[in-house]
Amino acid sequence: MTEKDLPPYRKIADELRARILSGELRAGEKLRSENELKDDYATTRVTVRKALALLKADGLLISEQGRGVFVRPRPNVQMLTTGANFRQRRDTGVSNFNAEAAAQGLRPEQRILSVDTVAAPADVASRLGLDEGADVIVRRRAFFVNDEPMQLVDGYYPAAIFAGTEVAELRRIRGGVSRLIEDPEGPVKQRITQFVEDLEIRMPTPAETDALKIPPGVPLARVLRTAHTSVGRTVEVLDSRVPCDRHVFRYVIDVP
Repeated sequence: MTEKDLPPYRKIADELRARILSGELRAGEKLRSENELKDDYATTRVTVRKALALLKADGLLISEQGRGVFVRPRPNVQMLTTGANFRQRRDTGVSNFNAEAAAQGLRPEQRILSVDTVAAPADVASRLGLDEGADVIVRRRAFFVNDEPMQLVDGYYPAAIFAGTEVAELRRIRGGVSRLIEDPEGPVKQRITQFVEDLEIRMPTPAETDALKIPPGVPLARVLRTAHTSVGRTVEVLDSRVPCDRHVFRYVIDVP
């Protein structure tokens, strides 16, 4: 279909999309009213409404009751993971997420939602080398940037190894669990030498949509990250759910 064959609402949506992506319409900026846009494009309010609905489904616009339609703020965080910064940030006690967000002038926050001992889900058990249903400690967290939810992260740890340690406590762990894993006095006493990540793209569940404020039509990336030690032991699985409209990831994971 050529541009001239597009229905009017698609042409309006394409023009507004181009203005948003170019920065002409800035994040947080209020759009003109439906009546004004109708006059601008010499069309009907129904056509304008269909164009705006399409852009809302794309995650580019949001409606605020009684205030109007706005360009959706999108505090994208570019995440760079390398073996070098893994070591450096572990030693300083600053997580990679917090360090990357702060370096980009953003305000990061992590909240611990819960810490429980549960039966291992099948995909987690297989990665940890456990029998399905074996006990694992799960630490559930939510990550925010500038008060906007960015990702949900559940960390799974074999209860046979980590029961009675900081991992089982409802509090932050300085340097993260990786520091505890590599601590010569800790429960594992081994260096982490490899991360393996499995990536799945799917639509979010209703609970994920609510927790992460995901607009209609925006998919979610699920990243399962498995940590292996120098002797091949699997000690951690991180299950991260990330809206696809607010992150850029680059991984270089050779851990020295």
